Amino acid sequence: MTHSEMKQYDTQVAIVGAGIIGLSCAYYLAQAGYSVTVIDQGKVGAACSFGNCGYVCPSHVLPLTEPGVVSQGLKSLLQPRSAFRLKLQLRPSFYSWLWQFARRCNHKQMMTSASHLLSILDLSRNEYNHLFQDQSLQAQWKESGLLYVLQTQKGVDEFSETDKLLSDNFATKAEFIDSSVLSSFEPALRSDLAGAFYYPNDASLKPDQFSSALAKSLTQRGVQFIENCQLDKVHKSKGRIESIETSCGTVRAQQFIFATGAWSRSLEQELGCKVPVEPAKGYSVTIKSPIDGPQKPILFPEHRVGITPFEDSLRLGSMMEFVGFDSNIPKHRIKQLFESAKPYLINTLAEDYQHSWMGWRPMTWDSLPIIGYVPSLDNALLATGHNMLGITLAPATGKLVAEIITGKKTSIDISAFSPYRF
Repeated sequence: MTHSEMKQYDTQVAIVGAGIIGLSCAYYLAQAGYSVTVIDQGKVGAACSFGNCGYVCPSHVLPLTEPGVVSQGLKSLLQPRSAFRLKLQLRPSFYSWLWQFARRCNHKQMMTSASHLLSILDLSRNEYNHLFQDQSLQAQWKESGLLYVLQTQKGVDEFSETDKLLSDNFATKAEFIDSSVLSSFEPALRSDLAGAFYYPNDASLKPDQFSSALAKSLTQRGVQFIENCQLDKVHKSKGRIESIETSCGTVRAQQFIFATGAWSRSLEQELGCKVPVEPAKGYSVTIKSPIDGPQKPILFPEHRVGITPFEDSLRLGSMMEFVGFDSNIPKHRIKQLFESAKPYLINTLAEDYQHSWMGWRPMTWDSLPIIGYVPSLDNALLATGHNMLGITLAPATGKLVAEIITGKKTSIDISAFSPYRF
């Protein structure tokens, strides 16, 4: 296609990235009456928005930047099967990111980040209640809580300290389920486990269905989607973006939102600002719903694996690998998911899976998302860096971005999420 044949798209708001964050931004902006065009280098709702465990988890207040995480990562250099793993890379930007991350792995920084996360977690949980009043958004939404199950008494004792910290500082309190009644609370669990902590305010959904439902609703509202569309160039003038040049044509807009997830660092030169986002690889496998399988979403902290039951399937997910954009899915990693769940369940899960999956989480060095205008451009916003909480924080992010663009006072203080902090 020659330059003269390239299409031109005119819209009020252009969103780059059609993952769950970009879709949520489009949803709230369409509600506010804006014309919206969304482009994506792949398919709508693909990448990290597709195959995760679908947790909506206000209980995840504590950031990844906890004391001791760096030592775990260093040990993992010699432990390729570690659930949390670092790999030596030939990218100076990775080591710069890792240094900034390591500096924040202390109690003071952890508590500061957690206090900021609490406000956006609560906002997002409330927004989900409103979202699912829309009957067109069907995504196997379940308000059945999240169960953290511990195999050993040591695990219970250590998690008790975490639960006390959450309760004392962030009003996030679990119900302790003693081992004697745990199997009646969730019959799929073994009777010899040490106990569990149940967070009743957590919820779950099927992420690919949620993305599809949002996209369908937005299409009906007139939002335009352009898939398999690569961003090539950002055209700027006098502190504003005039248009973006893509493989599908030129997109002109009044406002531009970049919700590009793990790929966000590639925008640094075009946007003239730091976007320190590192990809962290995770895996999942989806199997047919087993007889007498789990009925509640479950996390096994000691083995770092999660399980989510859907209507006709069961998903296991885990791992946090800093290995760059490696898209390989090693068979031993998928087998590790099954092996990690085995000590907890009465019935061994059959390794006859429908499909395996991997995705890259967009990790920031302070575990906080990036939401707001970029420093050098007054009509370009970033909505990225949601770490492990993309599904959880999507509605809040969409609402906040819409409030920024409409000039309303934001529902919460977003200064901690500003791109200016870098």
